[in-house]
Amino acid sequence: MPDAPAPPPTPTYHGDPGLQPERTILSWGRTMLSITVVGAVFLRWLPHYGGWMVGLAVAAAVVALSIYVTQRVRYRRQAGGIREEALQADVVAIIGTTAAVAVLGVLGILAVLTTTP
Repeated sequence: MPDAPAPPPTPTYHGDPGLQPERTILSWGRTMLSITVVGAVFLRWLPHYGGWMVGLAVAAAVVALSIYVTQRVRYRRQAGGIREEALQADVVAIIGTTAAVAVLGVLGILAVLTTTP
């Protein structure tokens, strides 16, 4: 019995049996969810630490939204990279997310230390 023919190339078909792009997208989804939870924690601290927390919650929401908006582009780029055997890491997204999380953490610590509940 001959092997079934491969599906025609599409922007999302990659032929990776390990489903690497799907695992990566799930990882970015977990990162987005974690940042959203951090934003919710900032809002929970609002009565104790004041207006700083609204700004931090909005900043966390912007970071999470930017991850959500870029998911489709990132997936298509990864699927195409696997198909063409030329996959490269999205260094800008990784460094940007790392910097955003670090800045949110430092600002959250500063807000807690400089505000008396």
